[in-house]
Amino acid sequence: QVRLVESGGDMVQPGSSLRLSCAASGRILNTYAMGWFRQAPGKEREFVAAITWIGGAPYYAKSAQGQFTVSRDTAKNTVYLQMNNLKPEDTAVYYCATCRHSPCGSTLDPYSNWGQGTQVTVSS
Repeated sequence: QVRLVESGGDMVQPGSSLRLSCAASGRILNTYAMGWFRQAPGKEREFVAAITWIGGAPYYAKSAQGQFTVSRDTAKNTVYLQMNNLKPEDTAVYYCATCRHSPCGSTLDPYSNWGQGTQVTVSS
């Protein structure tokens, strides 16, 4: 079992940057990839980005490419999501989750061990 705790969410102005963290504890070595998802009010949870745990290969939703960067620090068992040039439409609760086997893709089904989420609000 893996436990995930997200942090770093905040209320910021448009154009700002934030870095979210997802700290993992437990049997992280059984993880193939870790993903970031977000859920805006009244909308379904959607894929943002993911990164393979061993190789560090990132992949992104089209909406996140060029604006968000996912990375991980295996020594700290932590995955990060660097978000730049934030827009009001980026407002959401951001969650991380683990995927045990390839392919992980961008749907919710392969992911588990969801964290509690961290709120990001972008508003002027």
